[in-house]
Amino acid sequence: MNQEFMNVAIEEAKIALSEGEVPVGAVIVKDGKIIAQAHNTRETDLDISGHAEINAMRLAAKALGKWTLDGCAIYVTLEPCIMCGGALLQSRISTIVYGADDPQFGGVSQNGNLFDQSKALVYRGVMKEECAELLNRFFRDKRA
Repeated sequence: MNQEFMNVAIEEAKIALSEGEVPVGAVIVKDGKIIAQAHNTRETDLDISGHAEINAMRLAAKALGKWTLDGCAIYVTLEPCIMCGGALLQSRISTIVYGADDPQFGGVSQNGNLFDQSKALVYRGVMKEECAELLNRFFRDKRA
């Protein structure tokens, strides 16, 4: 686990925030190097699957020349939802590191852990406060 990678994910989340997207960022790492980084683009692309994790997985697959992400770690600012969790499971990713919990839509530690039977390592709460503050700011501003 590396806080530097989570910092990059947070920077991606800030880009999403500046674009009016829910501020979630993701980084995929292989052999200690970032191979993909992305943020939410659901509103921009008018695409339900435009979540940071899905966008990062697509970029990582292109970088690796294969769709499987075994040996990779994803750092994401918000707990992956059930859709993203399922995609991560299917990708055979080795490690999931996330910041803020998502009690409403989370698919990793909430709503029946998709990774209970998986070999993937899961680390939660990494830089949780920083990640949650971006989300809180977005929703606070949205309601104002």
